Amino acid sequence: MIFTDIFSDYSAIVVFFLAFSAFSAGFIDSVAGGGGLIQVPALLINLPNTPLATLFGTNKIASLSGTSVAAYRYSKRIKFNYKLLLLMSLCAGIASYSGAKVVSLINVATLKPIIFVLLILIAIYTFFNDNLGLAKTKSLVHHKQIFYGILIGLGFGFYDGFFGPGAGSFLVLGFVVVFGFEFIEASAYSKVINCMTNISALLVFIRQGNYIIDLAILMAICNILGNYFGTKLALQKGNRFIRIFFLLVVIILIFRFGYDIFVKQ
Repeated sequence: MIFTDIFSDYSAIVVFFLAFSAFSAGFIDSVAGGGGLIQVPALLINLPNTPLATLFGTNKIASLSGTSVAAYRYSKRIKFNYKLLLLMSLCAGIASYSGAKVVSLINVATLKPIIFVLLILIAIYTFFNDNLGLAKTKSLVHHKQIFYGILIGLGFGFYDGFFGPGAGSFLVLGFVVVFGFEFIEASAYSKVINCMTNISALLVFIRQGNYIIDLAILMAICNILGNYFGTKLALQKGNRFIRIFFLLVVIILIFRFGYDIFVKQ
């Protein structure tokens, strides 16, 4: 079966746009999070008549593929606290599963103004803290690590399971601000935890049959390539590069949510 036969239900423009969006999403997500900012809208725009849950399932297959590559590449350079990582991954996975289950029950539009304000505050905080994430700033005692890890894992997991855009950026910032991590270290932890949330959400979407397998495979390949090159650049350029990239992603997210709230009807 040749390429044109596999994607005969879609125009060449749609296939190209989704492939390019998946590559771009993987690249951005591997550096600073926020890949859903590109990949989810791309699916919504190009497949407007497809059920939302099906688009989310397709997105999760592509995201998990690319994020797994980024997590592996980061793991070769970062020394993990595996106890903290396992705890947060489990909490995030459980919460993500719950979020995916209620995706059809929550009106996402009602949350967008809250997310919009949070993003503005994050951008201001990051911009005026020049040294944010450039070096390890603190080391929490064990019980505080556990407490904050559970809270962040549950909050991030639920949000990523039922909605997603910007979730990776929120998690990176959580590690930088709460745990005092460097940006590279924060990105490494966030990718591993993000794998768990994607797996949990996918368990729901796949059981429900909410995915388009041909597009999911295409986007997964492109997302993997984007994550590969993005991780390579992030490890070469270091924390300052990731900080700038992170701020750029947050600003784009602000405009994205602002458009949805104030312009799009």
